[in-house]
Amino acid sequence: MEREVSLTTSRQVAQALSGNGCRCRLIDPADYLSPQALLEAILSSTPDIVFNGLHGGAGEDGRLQALLELAGIPFTGSRHAASAIAMDKLASQRLAECVGLATPQTFSLRPADNPAGAIAALGFPLVVKPNNGGSSVGITIVDNADDMAAAIDLARRCDSHVLLQRFIDGRELTVTILDQSPLPVVEIKPCAGWYDYKHKYTKGETVYEAPAVLEPGEVQTLQQQALAIYQAMGCEGYARIDFRSDDEANYFLEVNTLPGLTPLSLTPMAATEAGYTFQKLLETIIGVALRADWPSPFNSEQTTKQPTHKELP
Repeated sequence: MEREVSLTTSRQVAQALSGNGCRCRLIDPADYLSPQALLEAILSSTPDIVFNGLHGGAGEDGRLQALLELAGIPFTGSRHAASAIAMDKLASQRLAECVGLATPQTFSLRPADNPAGAIAALGFPLVVKPNNGGSSVGITIVDNADDMAAAIDLARRCDSHVLLQRFIDGRELTVTILDQSPLPVVEIKPCAGWYDYKHKYTKGETVYEAPAVLEPGEVQTLQQQALAIYQAMGCEGYARIDFRSDDEANYFLEVNTLPGLTPLSLTPMAATEAGYTFQKLLETIIGVALRADWPSPFNSEQTTKQPTHKELP
């Protein structure tokens, strides 16, 4: 599922950058049998930078980032540590709590664990989700005990570590951080049900309000909370932070370190509202990465690698 989103994002990015005079090569990791073969393909292009358009899996969980870091190749988005923490939903939730954010009551369910205690504590409805994953794949909102076994089985197809979480009946709000600055808040309103994979990537299934209709103080609070977890996690370049909000609090859900850049994606919507063209959004993401320090991992003096890039047109 996320492969199709990755392909769409990458085509959009390549088309926009090529149209602005940049030399681009699309590389699909699925075409290579090993990380070494993929790395050799990347190196053969002598890139100034890798624009990471992958979502989910090894492209977003820190593995590709670690490979590129070890090779000393600059790339867009967060580095391996922040990417790994963000992909681990329980770890990112614990970090959010450390910086004072509210989070839904959550129980960790390993393969040998009995979910009965968690179900009794949470009640229905509740959310069953894989601890690692994205694009709402493997997630179920469960209304009764009869559906629990199937929901847990679905989540375990994505990850053996499953989370049971209190369902927050409130507004779904998201904040993109771009170059350390929060963009306008976007509200997500599925036309029916909840914001699952179908509603995310099917035109007409969801209404988006950009900017969200909120009081100025509410906007400022959400933006401050998003920036707090972004910085605590060590994210770089850009990321999107998702919340569910009710009358009590803004509940942190997750950090997306590689938000989608498709026609229906939330980060371009927020950027447009802030006055960015899609081209300017991409240039900003690339510019942040090119300004960053890229020390050689094998140099004890941590000499910074100086990429031989040209300025964007």
